[in-house]
Amino acid sequence: MARRAQPDPVWLFDLDNTLHNAGVSAFHHFDAAMNRYIEDTLQVSHEEADHLRAHYWAHYGNTLVGLVRHHGVRVEHFVRATHRLPDLERALMGHPHDVAALRRLPGRKIVLTNAGRDYAVQVLRHLGLLACFDEVVGVEQMHCFGDLRPKPDARMLRLLAARLKVSPSRCVLVEDSLMNQKSAHRVGMRAVWMQRWSRRHAHGPEQGARLARRPAYVYARIGSLQQLHRLP
Repeated sequence: MARRAQPDPVWLFDLDNTLHNAGVSAFHHFDAAMNRYIEDTLQVSHEEADHLRAHYWAHYGNTLVGLVRHHGVRVEHFVRATHRLPDLERALMGHPHDVAALRRLPGRKIVLTNAGRDYAVQVLRHLGLLACFDEVVGVEQMHCFGDLRPKPDARMLRLLAARLKVSPSRCVLVEDSLMNQKSAHRVGMRAVWMQRWSRRHAHGPEQGARLARRPAYVYARIGSLQQLHRLP
């Protein structure tokens, strides 16, 4: 009896430090911009703003969640104020073989980023990757039942799979963040750890994390998008 062909996976790609080197282009800007936003919006000192930014990121996996939950910040206002990067294109670093690797990858491909959608589109367009994706989902679109639920929230991942009309087991999350991969594994998705830039430019609560050993919840480790074609 012929073996039934497996359906193509649905690929969920993080953006920063997964599809481009954000450590040299965006992360430093975002940290400074968030600090200024917190200072101005909450009327606190620079030191307190820096503490709140790091604290909410460590606690929720996303600074914006803490600001929304505890200070009533509006998502769209935050994104507009913190995602202005007029010289972004000059600092963007991708990889020349990524376009070909993504085009050859079977299945739907979606960018799922905790950054703003317009910023993500700007980055992807400049890198020549925008046409490789079927959809770009930014932080503004990650609401569940009225609440902001960006990565690593498992409820958002389940809801996204339902919206895409696929089982979570069909989804593969390609990420540099172990926190987000752990949530993906919890809901039944396969988690692929992109390490191309994370050794030098790990960011947020995972700075300094040991990168040599693959955690049990990680399906595979890769250093390039071409390696996705060789996954079992």
